[in-house]
This record gives sequence, structure tokens and C-alpha cells, in this order.
Amino acid sequence: MDQSPLLNDFSGDHWQLICSDGDYRPISSMNMNELWDVFWIETVKLWEIGGPIAFNIVCQYGLYAITVAFCGHLGPTELSAVTLAQTVIGTFIFGFMIGMGSALETLCGQAFGAGQVHMLGVYTQRSMIILLLSTFLLLPIYLFATPILKFLGQDHDIAVVAGKFAMLTIPELYSLSVNIPTSKFLQAQSKVGVLAWIGFVALLLHAILLWLFIYVFNWGLTGAAISFNLVGWVNALAQFAYVVFWCKDGWKGWSWSAFNEIWAFVRLSIESAVMLCLETWYMMSIILLTGHLKDAVTAVGALSICINVDGWEAMFFIGVNAAISVRVSNELGLGRARATKCSIVVTVFQSLLIGILCMIVVLALRSHLAILYTDSEVLKRSVSELAWFLGVTMLLNSVQPVISGVAVGGGWQGLVAYINLGSYYIFGIPLGYLLGYVANFGVMVNKLPFSKLISHSQTTI
Repeated sequence: MDQSPLLNDFSGDHWQLICSDGDYRPISSMNMNELWDVFWIETVKLWEIGGPIAFNIVCQYGLYAITVAFCGHLGPTELSAVTLAQTVIGTFIFGFMIGMGSALETLCGQAFGAGQVHMLGVYTQRSMIILLLSTFLLLPIYLFATPILKFLGQDHDIAVVAGKFAMLTIPELYSLSVNIPTSKFLQAQSKVGVLAWIGFVALLLHAILLWLFIYVFNWGLTGAAISFNLVGWVNALAQFAYVVFWCKDGWKGWSWSAFNEIWAFVRLSIESAVMLCLETWYMMSIILLTGHLKDAVTAVGALSICINVDGWEAMFFIGVNAAISVRVSNELGLGRARATKCSIVVTVFQSLLIGILCMIVVLALRSHLAILYTDSEVLKRSVSELAWFLGVTMLLNSVQPVISGVAVGGGWQGLVAYINLGSYYIFGIPLGYLLGYVANFGVMVNKLPFSKLISHSQTTI
């Protein structure tokens, strides 16, 4: 394979930047025209991949958001229960499953970059097997959701309804064993446009089914769960059908080779899962820790609003994360060191600019951020005070997903998992506890991930 699939659309002027092996030739830092050309090339590559992926992820996030919105009109208990089931149980499960599937970003990306396209199907089948087995291990969390939520100190009535809703959504859990591997398969080949369309159609279908089941058939939470399950499987099967029928080069049919070297694949999957889960579960830990502060209702409410606002930025940067992961794995698979370095530098620079923009917007609108979430003047004031910390957090979090994406693309998940463990749980949470409880600073101290930025920056260097 002489050329990267992402280097095929250069103009005639741009080809002078490329060596015979397809890598960028050495460029002087004083040659601004050539630096700009490289910057523009990498920008196009980044957003050709990252744009559709980010849109797809926002649509996936929308499935959860509109479920909560529809169920909220059934009553305050139903609203709280569905929110609890989606944020605690759903986040825990999805974080683990997407982490277990992230090994494909490394292996499929590098195999595709090296021209071993036939291996993509084998790796995908191997991931499906591992994720299917993982669903059985995670099943008890759904079955015992009510006692788990009670143990975490949640209200009895809300925990009971949330537990029932979680059990009703068990079929959606199994759809992830198909959804996640097929999406990684397509991302590795930059076939991300189809993911955006499938995600958009699934979101529209979910909205229609929710309206039909809840308001026309009066099925309540049961109807919401049925719609959630159906759309989850429609999404997964649509991606699988595209892989099987329109990706013949990568998918050669079912193969017994999927069972070969499965332990090495499991080990890399576990490293990926630990890396991602340590990031995802950190916010859950902060919420639980905040719930024990004085005036916990205001503390948890204000922090939840800030995390929700930060979450929309996070959805966008997950797309950037996937894009840089594909770029790094493809170029490393081809042995192109300078192209890898250029893609990282350009992506970090642009992500930082977007983070600065998000910070400016949050600070400019700090007095109005909570209007969409609450009518409480106390909460609005608390969120306004936290907005300074939220703005800095959004700035720092614009860089962190890029670094994680580089780690996944290079296969360095294990190292980052240790860094996350140290920065989040050995340093971050104890420091938050000391400042929040001992120093009586309250909720504000939990929103500045300085150790995360420092640790991930060291990994990149």
C-alpha cells in the first residue's frame, strides 16, 4: 500500500510536500507557506473524519436526552428515576463497553494503514465476541440496580422505579456488542458519513416511537424502554448490514481466526476499558462525594448543571478523539513519523482554540447558564459562581481527549490507564475531599483537573 487513504486527495501543489514513502518531507519552520499548506492538509483530514463522528455521537447522546425529556412529562418521580438510571447505571455500563471496544481503534487503524484490510473483519469479530461475553458479566448490575442505587444513598421510591427501568433496557445492552465494534470498523477506514446518517435516522425514529408509545399507547416508562431497545438494535443492525454488504474488502465473512490470539486482544481491550472508565467514572465519584456536602441539594444540582454543560463539549471532542486516533494509527501503520507528528500538533492547536472559545462563551453567559435547567435563584447563583471553574475545565478538557486519542492510536492505553488512576483517584479525589470537607471550600474545588492536564501532557511528550 503506497499511499495512505487520507493522502489521496492532494492538489498538485501539495504533492511537493510529500516524500517517496508518502510521509511529509522535512519543512523549515521559517517557510510559512509550506507550514500553512501542511496545516490546511491536516485540518481537512481531521474534520473529514471528526465532523461526522462528532455528529453521530451527539445523536447518540440525544437518544438519552430525549428519553429523559419525554419521561419527564410523566411525573417528577419518573423524571428522576430515568435520569438516575441513565446517568449512573447507563454511564457505568456504556463507559466500560466503549472502553473494551477501543482496542479496535488501535488494531484496525494500524492494520488499515499498513494495507492489511482483510484483518479488519477478523479484529471486529474478535471484539464482538469479547463484548458479548462482557454483557453477561455486566448483567447483574441491571438485575440488582435497585439495591445498588439504594446502597449509594438514593431515595427509595426513585431507586425502585430506576431499577425497573434499567431492567427493561437490558436488550439495549446486548446491542452494544454489535454497535461498538462495527462503528470502530468504519471509523478505521474513515467511512464515517454513514455513521452520521444512521445516528440521525435513529434519533428521529426514537422521537417518533417515544411519542407513539408514551402518548398514543399510554405505555409509560415501559414504552420508553421498548423504544430505547428497538432503536438501539436498529442502529446496531444498520451498521452491521453496511459492514457486511458494502465493505467487502474488510469483511470476508465469519472466520474461526477471530478466536486466535484472543487473550492478547482481551488484554488490550481491558487496558482501553480501564483508561476510559477511570475518566468516565471520575465524574460519578465527584457527584457521589458532593452529595455528602452541606446543602447537598444545591451542591449536587449546581455541579450537575455544570457537568451537563461540559458534557456537550465532551461529545464534540469525542469525535476529535476518534479522528486523531484514526490518523495516528493509520500513519504509524505506514511508518510515517512526520505525518503522525503533524497531525497531533495541528489537532492539539485547533482543539485548544475551540476550548478557549468555549471558555469565553461560558464566562460571558455565566449568569444565564442555569436557565434551561432550573427556576431556582439559588441554583442559578451557584452555577454562576462555578462558571469560572467550568470555563477553565472546558479549556483543559479540550486538550485531554486529543491526548487520549493519540494514546489509543499508538496502543499506549496501559500507560494512560496508570496515569488516570494516579491523577484522578490517588491525587484528584483525595485532594477534592480535603479541600471540600476539611478546608470547607465546598463544591468548587472539584472542577479543576490540573493533574489530568499535567499527566496527559507528560504522556504526549
